Amino acid sequence: MPALVITQAGEADLGLIRAVADGRPVAIAPGLLAAVRRRREQARQALRDGQPVYGVNTGMGALSSVRLTEQQQRSHQRNLMLARATGGPPWLSPPDARAIVAVRLLTFLTGDAAVSGGLCQRLAELLNYGIVPAVPEAGAGTAGEITQLAHAFGPLAGIGRVLGPDGTVRPAGEALRDHGLTEFRLGPKEGIALIQGVPGATALAVQRLGEAAALASLMEAAAALSIAVIRAPRDPYLAACGRGDEVLTGVLARLRAAAGDEPSPRSLQAPVSFRVAGPVLTQVHRAAALLEAATGRALTGVTDSPAYLDGRFTSTAGFHGIDLAAHCDHLTAAFCHAAEVAAARLHRLMDPAVTGLPAQLARDPGPQPARCTRCGGWPPRPRSA
Repeated sequence: MPALVITQAGEADLGLIRAVADGRPVAIAPGLLAAVRRRREQARQALRDGQPVYGVNTGMGALSSVRLTEQQQRSHQRNLMLARATGGPPWLSPPDARAIVAVRLLTFLTGDAAVSGGLCQRLAELLNYGIVPAVPEAGAGTAGEITQLAHAFGPLAGIGRVLGPDGTVRPAGEALRDHGLTEFRLGPKEGIALIQGVPGATALAVQRLGEAAALASLMEAAAALSIAVIRAPRDPYLAACGRGDEVLTGVLARLRAAAGDEPSPRSLQAPVSFRVAGPVLTQVHRAAALLEAATGRALTGVTDSPAYLDGRFTSTAGFHGIDLAAHCDHLTAAFCHAAEVAAARLHRLMDPAVTGLPAQLARDPGPQPARCTRCGGWPPRPRSA
């Protein structure tokens, strides 16, 4: 399977992330890798002036006022992940875990994190060798995704466990050795860079957006079939009803095309759950589009902290994923409402007054004789008088 080549920094390529999550190998264009190395060298020069840089030559949190010696700095970046990999099962699925690694790689290639080209290459190698970190599904702390990210990227340095093809877990060091890899020695700034930002929320948003599109398509098809079954009037689905709203106009057109024309409606007006199908499903599509835009911002914006911007290290709030969280909630609410309306339509589909079909879709509604326990057949139907 040919590798997908990343050619430029700051790409919001959701298709690439999903493909890599599903097992596709990835490669980094040489020119892009050279740009990462240049930015890394500039950042190392900035560190040499001795100014305090959070989490690099200082402690973190309450210990940020503590300056680290040269010797302490050499072990500090690895220790940052070792001390924070405190979660446990259940683990994220392999595609979701791979998506997190792919997102982290894409964000590193902007140069903001000031990591080495070697670290970017090692992330690509983990993906290409199928080394999948065991990342907890839950347990997010109040300061971003530090616990999950320590599990996601600890295996680079031989910390933590990885998922086997049969769902079991094993030590990360064993998996590295199986593929001829050594534990990656994290340089200045690289440990804190691996546990900053919101690559977890970004990756899961990318994955769930793909699933949301498939579910929305199924919900549209089910709504159209329901409209056809009850021979509902087609007026609520005319293009004129979507005036001023391109998304609604598109949904109405698809419902109308899938349901077909109805020259002789059963009633003057269908139940509410049928008439509002267009606006309800439109809200699902609109919410998904807003989440996709937020995901693009997370992939192209500044999420590292401290980030190397304009020649200096700058503290940012990139770890706070409110943009993604708010739009995930919006999409969840839209799906919940669509599901409630779909349930109401299903209830109406069981009503003979709406469908013209027998109650319970039975030839003779009411108590039915039991099947024969010996042959599984039905007893003979009684002759009508």
